Amino acid sequence: MRARQRSHGVRALDGGADLRSGVASAPRRAGGSFVLALMLLTAIPAPAQQPQRLAISVASPLQAEPASRVRMPIQIGPPEALQKNTFVRIRGLPHAAALSEGHAIAPGSWAVPLIALPTLSVILPAGVQGQSDVAISLMSIDGGELAEARMLLIVAPTPMVAAVAARPLPPSAGPMPLPPAERERALGLHEKGTEQLARGNVFAARRFFERAAEAGLAQSAVALAATFDPDELAKLNVVGLEPDVNAARKWYERARELGAVEAAERLRHLGAR
Repeated sequence: MRARQRSHGVRALDGGADLRSGVASAPRRAGGSFVLALMLLTAIPAPAQQPQRLAISVASPLQAEPASRVRMPIQIGPPEALQKNTFVRIRGLPHAAALSEGHAIAPGSWAVPLIALPTLSVILPAGVQGQSDVAISLMSIDGGELAEARMLLIVAPTPMVAAVAARPLPPSAGPMPLPPAERERALGLHEKGTEQLARGNVFAARRFFERAAEAGLAQSAVALAATFDPDELAKLNVVGLEPDVNAARKWYERARELGAVEAAERLRHLGAR
């Protein structure tokens, strides 16, 4: 009897030891779970920092008069987010318009380096009127569009300018406007010259520009002169093509006779060389 009680006592003690062992092991298991959770949390990578979004700020609407030169304010930021070798593509300009910086890549479309934006102006010849929806895009070197903004360009004479323009002019006051059919043909030649120039075929572009200029298209005379102008030729990044100041002066003077506003300024630059 006493032996059985002692045996039960031993088992009870053993059970107590097991109970204590279970209680003591609980904190260890909880501590292990905490360490494991901490390890999992530290293994999760931190969220990647989102790149700064580029934005283009423009003045819209931009109002101008025919036969004028107007600043074209374009700002892109933030500066620290700009990639290397990016440029601005401007589309939707009137075909007869030109920009003071960059180069034409298609009728009404221009590529402008970022460094030229602070001095960028749009040059509008006489006879251009109406509204144009202009798209300004920031482009990467591989042709990807990084940001875009739109600008409404309104070209219209002021009431005073319109009143003066309505007065009859003597025959020698300015060039006679081209008949519609002649102008369309000249614009087609100018467009082909612009396409050739965008491909780097300067000699082919000159032939088209010269034919259009001889037909009386002022912007073609300017474009032709620019292919000889040392300053403008340098912007084309063409290797092995020598400038010709005399030829540039000749065609700028012809452009001025045809009513090109920018021709006088280009001639001043040539004279300063």
